Amino acid sequence: MKPSASKSLAAKCDPSKFRVVLDVGHTADSEGATSARNVAEFVFNLRLAQRIEEKLKADGFPETRLLVTKGKARPSLVKRVVAANELHADLFLSIHHDSVPNSLLENWEFEGRKSHFSDRFSGYSVFVSHNNPDFRTSLAFAELVGKEMKAQGLQYAQQYTQAIMGRYQHPLLNKETGVYSYDQLKVLRSTRMPAVLLEAGSIINRDEELKMDSPERRDIISNAVATAVKEFCDPQPVFLGPP
Repeated sequence: MKPSASKSLAAKCDPSKFRVVLDVGHTADSEGATSARNVAEFVFNLRLAQRIEEKLKADGFPETRLLVTKGKARPSLVKRVVAANELHADLFLSIHHDSVPNSLLENWEFEGRKSHFSDRFSGYSVFVSHNNPDFRTSLAFAELVGKEMKAQGLQYAQQYTQAIMGRYQHPLLNKETGVYSYDQLKVLRSTRMPAVLLEAGSIINRDEELKMDSPERRDIISNAVATAVKEFCDPQPVFLGPP
């Protein structure tokens, strides 16, 4: 499916009533990946999700909700799905930051502490599940997010198609926008609304971690997501040219 054609799948909406649930990936008890400089992924996720929330509300989506879940990893997955469904979300976006399989990590020392890094890969990626009850609309939004991230000058992570990723290998659905399928991911398949997961960038890559930690990069990503939501909410006619 071409990104331009995917817009036609989303119906017009009323921004004042349209509810985007921004899921902060992981929890304070189960913090996700650890960055090259020993900062928990949850910290990155929360700061970026808060900035996206501010941007969406400023751009006319006052019903945007920030979803912060407590507890250990597996139980928290159930909690966030239940919460999103109870909030009657129109759109679900889970915010994460990327790492690599342990087998690809290298050792280094940062501020006197043993740390791990991998400068081999970088970039964002967008995930959807074929098992979501509204896969086509999920894909439409995912492609808009990927398109806008690319328009901001960002590159997507290409390693997920490689065998070196092991169980983290996923099919690439769109080589232009960096949209992958992750069919069994609970927050994507069990939510009852279109659902997308954004890996905003790599925090195990030492250079990219510094960028992801900057207000400037959070603004860039927030602008991309907000633009994607506005395009999704008010799709324009698609002209495919003469037959």
